[in-house]
Amino acid sequence: MKVAIYGQYYQNSTGPIIKDIFVFFHKNNVEMVIESNFLNILNEKKIIEKEYKTFSSHTELNDSFDMLISIGGDGTILRAATLVRDSGVPILGINAGRLGFLATVQKDNIGKFMQFIIDKKYTISKRTLLSLCCSNDNAEIEDINFAMNEICVSRKDTTSMITIETYLNNEYLNSYWADGLIISTPTGSTGYSMSCGGPILTPDVKSLVITPIAPHNLNARPLVIPDETEIRLKVSGREENYLVSLDSRIISIKNDTILNIKKTPFQINMVGIPEETFLKKLRNKLFWGEDRRN
Repeated sequence: MKVAIYGQYYQNSTGPIIKDIFVFFHKNNVEMVIESNFLNILNEKKIIEKEYKTFSSHTELNDSFDMLISIGGDGTILRAATLVRDSGVPILGINAGRLGFLATVQKDNIGKFMQFIIDKKYTISKRTLLSLCCSNDNAEIEDINFAMNEICVSRKDTTSMITIETYLNNEYLNSYWADGLIISTPTGSTGYSMSCGGPILTPDVKSLVITPIAPHNLNARPLVIPDETEIRLKVSGREENYLVSLDSRIISIKNDTILNIKKTPFQINMVGIPEETFLKKLRNKLFWGEDRRN
């Protein structure tokens, strides 16, 4: 078995997790190839003291890898997706963060759940991505123009609202007067969209969610649409620019630039563990079924 390893280092919390993972893989003769920047950090922190093969670009990940192990939180997995891209290499998230809807393996169950991986007792969940194209050339998004969670437009350098003209398959939907607008995948429905009042979608639903951020027109509500829908946005406001974020990557866009958003032709494969289902995560993370009034 051959795995790529990518991660983030959090002071005093990640070290023991990383050591457990490396010891487990060594015992099971798993070949490990470490992302070069991550390996440098682990060497500096003296977490590991052994030489490993490394990779530094998405071009080095191919079908010789069984999966990519992402160590960190959900943000780390979103960055891992920019390394995997359309290679088809599955991602397994190991949660070293806090909330974590994407990370499957919790730090208290590493040995138990990693054994499922060795025994190939895991499932693959295909996750929809969104792509972004602009009417004006914007070099910042040419290379990584997709998002796994959401694409969001928001105001910049102002407290004033922006106006977001929204079209679905070339038909006018609405002009949102708001602080911004979120276009979310099912994966991203438990992220920013949820915190703005959007609905939660299970990962296998073939839908997208349009969620306004603090809309002035209070009758504007989150809208669920088919994931084959092509979305066109035109943003205007008092300032010359506004912000567009693709997951955690933020760029500045000029007013009146046309944004075209649609589903990408490829998906990200997420590794699932039998005992860690999406519904179980919802119950545990959101305390469903528990009385917290006291």
